[in-house]
Amino acid sequence: MAFVNTDHQSPGSTGAQRYTPALIALAVLYFMMGFITCLNDTLVPFFKAGFTLGYAESSLVQFYFFLTYAVMSIPAGKIVDKVGYKRGMVIGFAISGVGAFLFLPASWWHQYPLFLCALFVLAIGIVLLQVAANPYITLLGKPETASSRLTLVQGVGSVGTTVAPLFGAHFILSRLSDSGVSSDAVSIPYLGIGVVLLLIAGVISFLALPQIGTGSPSVDTREKITSGIFSFRNLNFGLLGIFAYVGAEVAIGTFLTNYIANLLHIEEHAANNYVAFYWGGMLVGRLIGSLLLKIVRPQVLLAYAAITSIILIGTSIISSGHFAVWTMIAVGLCNSVMFAIIFSLSIRGLGSYTTQASGLLSTAIVGGAVVPYLQGVLIDNYGWTIAFAVPILCYAYLCFYAGYGHRSTRL
Repeated sequence: MAFVNTDHQSPGSTGAQRYTPALIALAVLYFMMGFITCLNDTLVPFFKAGFTLGYAESSLVQFYFFLTYAVMSIPAGKIVDKVGYKRGMVIGFAISGVGAFLFLPASWWHQYPLFLCALFVLAIGIVLLQVAANPYITLLGKPETASSRLTLVQGVGSVGTTVAPLFGAHFILSRLSDSGVSSDAVSIPYLGIGVVLLLIAGVISFLALPQIGTGSPSVDTREKITSGIFSFRNLNFGLLGIFAYVGAEVAIGTFLTNYIANLLHIEEHAANNYVAFYWGGMLVGRLIGSLLLKIVRPQVLLAYAAITSIILIGTSIISSGHFAVWTMIAVGLCNSVMFAIIFSLSIRGLGSYTTQASGLLSTAIVGGAVVPYLQGVLIDNYGWTIAFAVPILCYAYLCFYAGYGHRSTRL
């Protein structure tokens, strides 16, 4: 990948100054991605009550949102290859904005399937944003500082995931009791989000961001890469690792509001405030994890985080009251380092296969669609205790990956 400088820099300007607008734009992008993704945790209990749904039906919010990673990751990569990173981000924000606006006609007809369609469109834009932003941030500036830049913008994304439950509790869930038609309460916040997304798309389109070639391989090279990529055992096991991790993380976040409301016998909007601590743990954990990874091997930290998650979930489901609530919330702290570790171990030693592997790993995020739905089915039929066996099994697999599956040998 090579820089294509088209902006005319003054002799006294520095690289840092030249990249500042791009870094600010990416920070806003990561904030909005985190905010919108975690706002789904508010929609699940909202639609469950408003449309009188079971847990499995209400989890279709996450199913259709994360299904786009399986459907759109590879096409999104091709779009970014063709139009570039900047235009890819503009298109992503615009599509997400359109998806948010579709909440209005969905509320007019008060139809749950229409809301799921709107979410699907919104999520297409999010996938495109992620595919464009992840490599772009690593290429802005010196290679040796790429990890610090990525950590910084991911931290901003964690701020978005922390704010989203508080926003949802105040502007959406608080209206469950006084709104005759539940969808009326959700359309206005999403119209506001749609306006913000389109404004961001417009601003980015006028910014003079550094243009960077995507460095796409030729068709012949792509075919060669695809044919041999599954010979890496660490990638094969890593694909299931990403699937399991994202599935467990999203499943806990999806049902946490209802779980806490049942435990503490409080209304959903009050319970949703606790969810902010679950996602806020991601921000704190990333800061702690960035220090720990300097002295602890990644696979060791992953193993300890996964084992601790299993202990915390098990403790929560056999406990009651606030102790059960906070032990489940604490799983968010353990989750913070998992994605980055699994991702890095999965692509270790892949060489020219790395880009193709990154696309496959993004597709594996579809675990966020499948695992919550499975857990919802179990809650409906067997209750909370049996249902939480699903994320426990996911974390158990991550223990296997940390101990054995991550080893980078060819099959």
